[in-house]
Order: sequence, then C-alpha cells, then structure tokens
Amino acid sequence: SACLHLLYFLSLSVYTSTATAAEDCVLRNSFQPGFVAEGDFIIGGIFPLHYNQEMPDQNYTYTPPPVKCNGFDPRAFRWVQTMRLAVEEINESTELLPNHTLGYKIFDSCAYPLTGQRAALAVLNGLSEADSPMCSGSSPMLAVIGESGSAQSIVVSRLLRPFRIPMISYFSSCACFTDRRKYPTFFRVIPNDDYQVKAIAQLLLHFNWTWVGLIRGDHEYGRFAVQGLLRELQGSSVCVAYQEMIPLLYNTQRALEIMQVMRRSLAKVVVVFSAEGEMTPFLRDYMKQNITGIQWVASEAWVTASVFTGREFYPYLGGTIGFGIRKGHIAQLGDYLQTVSPQRYPDNVLVGELWEALYGCSPFPSSANRFPVCSGQEVLLKQHSAYMNTSSPRVAYNVYKAVYAVAHSLHNLLLCQSGNGPFENDSCAQSNNILPWQLQYYLQEVKFNMAGEEVNFDLKGDSVPYYDIINWQRGTTGSIEFVNVGLFDGTKPGGEELVIQEERIMWAGHQSEVPVSVCSPSCPPGSRKAVRRGEPVCCFDCVPCDSGKISNQTIDSVECIFCPEDFWSNQDRTSCIPKKVEFLAYDALGIPLTVISVVGASLTVGVFVVFFHHRRTAVVRVNNSELSFFILFALTLCFLCCLVFIGEPTVWSCMLRHTAFSITFSLCISCILGKTLVVLAAFTATRPGDNIMKWLGPKQQRAIIFSCTLVQVVICSAWLIDAPPYPSRNTKYERSKIILECSVGSSLAFWCVLGYIGLQACLCFVLAFLARKLPGNFNEAKYITFSMLIFSAVWLAFVPAYVSAPGNYAGAVESFAILASSFGLLFCLFAPKCYIILLKPEKNTKQHLMGKEKW
Repeated sequence: SACLHLLYFLSLSVYTSTATAAEDCVLRNSFQPGFVAEGDFIIGGIFPLHYNQEMPDQNYTYTPPPVKCNGFDPRAFRWVQTMRLAVEEINESTELLPNHTLGYKIFDSCAYPLTGQRAALAVLNGLSEADSPMCSGSSPMLAVIGESGSAQSIVVSRLLRPFRIPMISYFSSCACFTDRRKYPTFFRVIPNDDYQVKAIAQLLLHFNWTWVGLIRGDHEYGRFAVQGLLRELQGSSVCVAYQEMIPLLYNTQRALEIMQVMRRSLAKVVVVFSAEGEMTPFLRDYMKQNITGIQWVASEAWVTASVFTGREFYPYLGGTIGFGIRKGHIAQLGDYLQTVSPQRYPDNVLVGELWEALYGCSPFPSSANRFPVCSGQEVLLKQHSAYMNTSSPRVAYNVYKAVYAVAHSLHNLLLCQSGNGPFENDSCAQSNNILPWQLQYYLQEVKFNMAGEEVNFDLKGDSVPYYDIINWQRGTTGSIEFVNVGLFDGTKPGGEELVIQEERIMWAGHQSEVPVSVCSPSCPPGSRKAVRRGEPVCCFDCVPCDSGKISNQTIDSVECIFCPEDFWSNQDRTSCIPKKVEFLAYDALGIPLTVISVVGASLTVGVFVVFFHHRRTAVVRVNNSELSFFILFALTLCFLCCLVFIGEPTVWSCMLRHTAFSITFSLCISCILGKTLVVLAAFTATRPGDNIMKWLGPKQQRAIIFSCTLVQVVICSAWLIDAPPYPSRNTKYERSKIILECSVGSSLAFWCVLGYIGLQACLCFVLAFLARKLPGNFNEAKYITFSMLIFSAVWLAFVPAYVSAPGNYAGAVESFAILASSFGLLFCLFAPKCYIILLKPEKNTKQHLMGKEKW
C-alpha cells in the first residue's frame, strides 16, 4: 500500500487549475474540522458547508493568511446531520452490521475545488501531516460520501482513484462521471445529468419556449450540462438566445454584465445550471437590479435550495420551475436536528455559525465576532426552514441512501463465506483488514429497499433516473414553498417520461398563464415561417401562403402545401375549398347570346314566311326561290346551333356544337355559291345559242349544294371517328377555378373544318366580285360580295380572338362569330328583297328588276 502522504503532492496535478505553493499554504493554514466519530469501519463525508470564499492576496513575499470561507449554508449542515443520523441508526441496528460500528470523518469543502481537495486529504490523513507522521499501511478510510458539486467531486474522485477508495456522491450529476476509465470508483445516488437535460428539453418544448437564455457555473457540472442540453435541442424548435457563465470566484462586475444581457434579450425563460454557492450572490445582485419578468428554469443543484425561500425572494424568483431530486422520508430527522445546540457542541465552530445564520447572534463570545452574544434561550423552530425543513428531504435523503448503501455493502461483505467468495481463489475479504476495492465490488452489486424504493447502481455507478418537477409558490407566510407539480421518470418509454399538472403551476409574476418566450411570434394558420438570413431558425418572419396553398397547422407551419387539383385555398389560406366551376351558362353572358340567337332564328323564319307568301312575285322568282329557301333554312340552323354552346358541356354537346355549326355554315355557303354561279352564268350567256344555263339547272344546283356540303360532312365524320371533341376541365388558365369547356380533340380537324368554310367563302367572294357590275336594277352579286366580305372579316377576326380567349369565353367568342356572320348573311342577302316586297311593291316587277322599265 502506498503512503497517503504522497496524496498531497499527487493532488497538485489533479485539478486543472492547479494550486500554487502559496495556495497550498493557504489551504493548510485554514482548514477546519467538521465532525469525527470512531468506529470499526470509517467512512468520510465532504459537504459544502460554506458557499463562498475569499482568496487572500498572494504576492509570494510573505506567508499568506488563511482562505476565508463565507456564507454558511444551513441546508448543507442539515445534510451533515443526516449522515450522522444514518450512521447512528446503523450502529443501533441489530440486523444491519450487527456487532460492528461505523465511524465517520466529516469536513467542509467550501463549495470550491481547491478547498474540496484539501478536505479529501484531511479525510484520508487527518487535519495535518503531523497527525500521521509514518505510513504504516493503507488508509483506514473505506468509502467517502461526497461531494456536492461536480467540480469538487472530480477532484476528490481523482484523489481517491489511485487507492481504489469508492465514493458515493449525493449531489454530483455531471454526465462526465459515466466514463468508468476516468472515474472507476465513482458512484452516485442522484440521476445522471443526461436525464436532467432531456427532461429540461422536453419541458421547453412542452410549453413552446423557443427562445431561451442559458446561464451556467464555471465548472464541469455547468459545462457538461449545457453541452448536453444543446445536444438534446438540436433539430428541435428551441433556440438559445445567449449563453453566460457565472465566475467560480464570484465577480460582481461580471454578474452585472450578465444581467444586462438578460434585460435586453427577448428571451424571458432562463435555464440555469449552477450550484447554490454561485447563485446566492448572483441572485442577490439580481434583486438589487430590480429585474422582473424572468421565468427561471432551475437545475436540481439549486431548485430546492432553502436559502432562497425568504419572502424577499418571491417577487423575483416566484414561479421558478425545475427538476428536483426525488424526495423521501426520514422518520427521525426532525428530532435529530433539534439535538444540535451550542451547549452540546461548545467547541464546534460550525454550530456557532449555524446559530449566527439562524438567529443573527453568536453563542460563543469573541472579540473578533461581529454578532451580538446569544441569550442561550434560542430554540430551533420550523420557520428556520433552511435547516429545519424535513417535510420533503431530497438531497438529505440522497445522503441517507448513500450511507445505507455503504452499510449494506459492508454487511454483504461480512456475510461472505470462505470458499464462496468473489475474489481470487474464491476468497473473502478479511473482516479485520477490509480493503476499499473489496468494498467497491460489493457496492457495485448492492441492492436493497428503502421505504419502497429500490436502491442499486448500474455498471456506470448511476442510480434510477427519476425527478420531481418543483414549482416555487408563495406560502401562507409569504415565503417560498416548493410545490410538486409533476415528475420525470427516465425508465418510461419515449414520450411518456414527462408528466405535468399544469393547473397547479404558478408562473413568474404570480401569473396563472404560461409565459411566452419566443424570438418571433408564432405564425398563424395561413402563413409559413421564413427564416431570417444569418439568424437562428427561431427568428423568422411570417409570410402568407401563395394562392392555391394552405397551412392548416395550429402554429408555425414550415411550408405551405398545395391544395388537391380540384380544390383551392380559401381567402385566409387555412383550408382547401372546392374550386368554383365555370362554363358558358345561362347567366350575364349566356342569356344575351341565347336571346340574340332566338331573335336571329325568328327573323330568319319571318323572312322565310315573307318569301313563301310572296313566292310568285318577281323578286322571289328572279332570285331563285329554291336556293333562297335553302339559305334561309341553313341560316336558321346557324342561329340555333349557338344554343348548343351554352350550358354545361357534355360528350354529345361537345361533338354537336362544332359539327353542327360547320355543316350548317357549309350548307349555307354552298347555297350562296350555287346562287352566285347561277347569277354569273345568267348574265354572261350573251350569245344566242349559249346553253350554259342548261348545266346550272335545278338538279345541277342541288348537286353542287349536296357535293360541297358532303365534303364538310366527310371531314366532320372523320373528326368524330378519329378524335372527337370532348368535355374537359381547364385548370391552367385560372388555377382558382375549373373551367368546363369542350376540347376540340383534334386541332387539325377543327382548323380543316374552318378552313373549308373559309375556302367556300373565298370562292363565293371571288365569283360575286366578278359579277358585281352585271346589268340590272337588282344585281344580287353585289350583295353576295358584301355579305362574303362581312363573313370573311368576322371569321378572320375570330381566329386570334378564339386562340387568346380565356376558358369559357372561347365558346362565347365562337357563338358571337356564328351570330355575327349569320346576321351579316341574313341582312345582306335578304334585307333588300324584303324592303322591295314589303315597302316598295311597285318595284316588285320583272321589268324593274331587269332595268327595262319605261319612263
């Protein structure tokens, strides 16, 4: 076994901020004992009985004065008494370690790694090197209960590692201790911080706190916790507004800078990973700055700190929420705490400081003491909650479990039977010379129940991950009370670990509504988030969804989604509604076209009646009455076929509308072409004996009409067989609507139909133009020429208008072209005749029409 005096020199390389020789001198000169008790087996205890310290000036010219530990912590003193109570209970037990007793050596770490290092040396060797002048064997210390802060535990664990002395921490939750290569002798009865940061991340997400501040202490606990939380928040909607660090040696100026950042930030939720020691002066300065409106999220290191329960803290810390260690029950703790008094421990400096902290007086008169002398009548009461609060012990319960874990491990070790032991050659440990590493073996395997809770350690030395959710609320006396409002059970499946009773929570500022902490307000439905360039994803602008897209999430949609093909976004862009269906209906556009079509057909029928009634008159007979009747019949069909373009398109209406208008117009133009040929032939047959008219008799005229119309019928038949028109839903022109229209099926066939009608019209126009100067008062060629000119103009204008017409307007354009050209033919060809028949009957003679009238 190695000489433990070497520990002092080994410790110089343990902590990263290695103490100088002057610092070491300070530590040796300043160290004070805690509590010591003899026993068969000795365990150590290290507790942060003070939370602040003043480092003396070190100019290396004289021996520096001792380190002064400030800020006595009654809460930590309660932990010390809990350890003493547990040892006394075990010593009195007839079932656990019968015929053996436990002893202890308890020292103060001052919540600082360097003083914690010295406390560890004192636990191992004594108060000074003079206590153990010679190394005679291994240390009698079998295990250490400690430390509180992770930074101190790192130092202590590294000191104990070479000697394989196990330590059980009651409050060090840093995830770094899971590394068994670095900390092979470390155990703890508090959950690993990995679970705490997971719980805090779930809490932030649960309340939609997406913009938060992070403050940590300058130690491993704070560093590892923040790293773990940032890792846990990756890929989530939570962003960190700022990260600040409270110096290990508290600095007021630095603290004020942190508070200024908090004041300016939009983050109203602040997560703090720090020990009680750093938070105490920080929060006192925070209160002096009169900063309010901050929702604190506390780590387990200070969420149940009794030092903050005074009524003066509530306006600034009320509503704090955090995760606390699982509470337990220690039956005799309250009575045991009341046994502590200056009369019972007249030489114990720590008891004197307890009285100073609780009563503001000193039980031990001294010229150097700034407190008045106590009367001796002071009694420990429940209102001294920093010390006497035993209603829901948490850290104290961890201390209690740690001591019992050592006792149960020792008990199991002593029950070992030779030949069935776990060590070499199936041997057991010697009861009068138990080595620390042998006890560690049994610590790793220990399992026992305490008040219904199973206590054991996993392979990494961790315990069951379980937290209570604590909320700081105002009690009946105005002071802060720690109210349990939920739990986090790390053994449950994902998504079921966190249970929160929201209705029981009181938030910062004594509000019942959940505070809001966001960089940008949530985007309402109908909009999406647009991240600002160069800023975190939590800082964004809300952009309305484009037409045809929606966002129907409750808040903060990342993108807008397209509506299905037959749906469109509503005005708010929150839901898809069926698209408005449009077609050429009987509405503001369809009704006028219908009326005009019916009027045109009626006029045509009226002309037909007039012509039929006056069929024996010269005007009718001279102008080939049969062809005139054919033309009027075709024009009537032309007017009526416009009605097929109005109404919801169907398969039959689509096939009928194009073919009907093309065939009827072809019939009409064919009749006009026949009449033009007859007129031209009649007036060009000037020589006697010319028999040209015999080739243009009634039968030949009918044959011409039939043949010309038949060509169009053949084209339409081929069109209907190969690629007939069909109803279609046009969503391309105006995406917010469905336009029901007739697709032509074959564009080639459609333009062939129009082209053929155009060819007929051009031929009529040319022939009529040639016959325009033929003799006679009623030269019909002039009117045919003019009618074809109007017809051609209408249909030439139709082509670009039809191609560019949107949706259902295309059908209206085609209907208008049909009506315009039909009216042009009707008025040009038949208006002059009707004028003579009805208004100038005296001119309705053959002589007048032939221009042979005698004056």
